[in-house]
Amino acid sequence: MITKRIIPCLDVKNGRVVKGVNFQGLSDVSSPIELGKYYSDNGADELVFYDITASAEGRGLFTDILREVASTIFIPLTVGGGINTLDDFDRVLKCGADKVSVNSGAIKNPNLIYEAAKRYGDQCVVLSVDAKRVDGKFTVFSKGGRENTGMDAIEWIKRGVDNGAGEIVLNSIDTDGVKGGFDLEMLDAVCKVVSVPVVASGGAGNIKHFIDLFNALPKVDAGLAASIFHFGEVKINQLKDELYKNGIPVRR
Repeated sequence: MITKRIIPCLDVKNGRVVKGVNFQGLSDVSSPIELGKYYSDNGADELVFYDITASAEGRGLFTDILREVASTIFIPLTVGGGINTLDDFDRVLKCGADKVSVNSGAIKNPNLIYEAAKRYGDQCVVLSVDAKRVDGKFTVFSKGGRENTGMDAIEWIKRGVDNGAGEIVLNSIDTDGVKGGFDLEMLDAVCKVVSVPVVASGGAGNIKHFIDLFNALPKVDAGLAASIFHFGEVKINQLKDELYKNGIPVRR
């Protein structure tokens, strides 16, 4: 049986890990290098590193910090932020990333997913989607949740997988940082149209939310969270123990 993955997320701005609510009001948390090593040593299955203002500021990702993070961890690393070209993929992979996450760059150039999958393999290409309900429809937002693209999120995700994305990270802006639970309705809609791994992001507030996620949606492969891990509200080993007790397979 495939184990469910628990993934902490480092949202990095100006070289520091930050966290907000509904993608707004960012506050300083810690050093990404220290935090990454802590998670690697304490039971995380993977780590996600997002340079969250790279796209909005129209610049490349912070490679010096990324290189340091990659050198101190021993778990798979997914990296995103300002990924617009195959050169960006190349640069980030050379810094030690295992997978590259595209979001705004793929919206600007949908062929980027196809080209990257052809060059590096589907397993290397992660399509990260920031989605929010607009007039009752799941809608894609770009540039760190700042810009409404008007695109239907489910259609966009289906198209991304058809183009070669090997994994989907679904970030629900509606539930981000609110700690009221994962967006099960949105996740269910995605799971129904794709067969690649789906990572749930946005809304985790306690251990029960992860149990509810995997019980309600067995097709979801992983739960991603930030603040509850960063502020010590939930310890990853403790979370995995509870998942295991509830019959959910995890790596321990």
